[in-house]
Amino acid sequence: LSGVAGGLTPLSKLPACNILLLGAQRRTLSGFSSTSVLPHTGFIYHSDIVQSLPPDLRRKAARLVAAKCTLAARVDSFHESQDGKVGYELKEEIERKFDKWQEPPPVKQVKPLPAPLDGQRKKRGGRRYRKMKERLGLTEIRKQANRMSFGEIEEDAYQEDLGFSLGHLGKAGSGRVRQTQVNEATKARISKTLQRTLQKQSVVYGGKSTIRDRSSGTASSVAFTPLQGLEIVNPQAAEKKVAEANQKYFSSMAEFLKVKGEKSGVPTP
Repeated sequence: LSGVAGGLTPLSKLPACNILLLGAQRRTLSGFSSTSVLPHTGFIYHSDIVQSLPPDLRRKAARLVAAKCTLAARVDSFHESQDGKVGYELKEEIERKFDKWQEPPPVKQVKPLPAPLDGQRKKRGGRRYRKMKERLGLTEIRKQANRMSFGEIEEDAYQEDLGFSLGHLGKAGSGRVRQTQVNEATKARISKTLQRTLQKQSVVYGGKSTIRDRSSGTASSVAFTPLQGLEIVNPQAAEKKVAEANQKYFSSMAEFLKVKGEKSGVPTP
């Protein structure tokens, strides 16, 4: 480096970027590929201390060595550090940085996510809420339809919907949906007043009809009897009998009846 720069004093006056280029040769390849040519490389780049590093760190190492060579040349030009202490310190600093560059990256620790700041929300509980969840839960038929067997080819329920099956429903081989046990918790609830009304309508002879009941036109007053089969009945006949009985026993004009006793013959009020 001193010989190319023209001596120690001119070398100490050069900046580090120019010392890095000392010894560089410009090659004229005359049309050949320039991929293997290393531009801006001189004596420092081809020195042993730089070539001992991996190729991806050599340019960075050459710039560091050029900067330290500039400092060492300025110390020598002023005839300081006769024992070479400054040079040894600069060399140790270069080697320490080289070792630092070649250290493996630290293992990235997987940190768990921090606990959320929001506390647990209060949800309504109690017997009423549990009963409501039971009523609105999945029924047994829906659970059987959602359940699928592993490794079995399901039969499509409809020809238009490919892949839509009924799950475990009808797997007994009878060809019909197996009747499941009714869960009382999920069973639809009916008020007592509605139960009494339905019971009265079922007890009345002839059942519901379009004349007596304000229902849809699909209802009929046709009754099935064991003697004549289909029979058209008068739905108001039972109501007429009830009205006559009420008129007999609960009328405002009714009098007390005298019933004779069977044994003594004494009339009983």
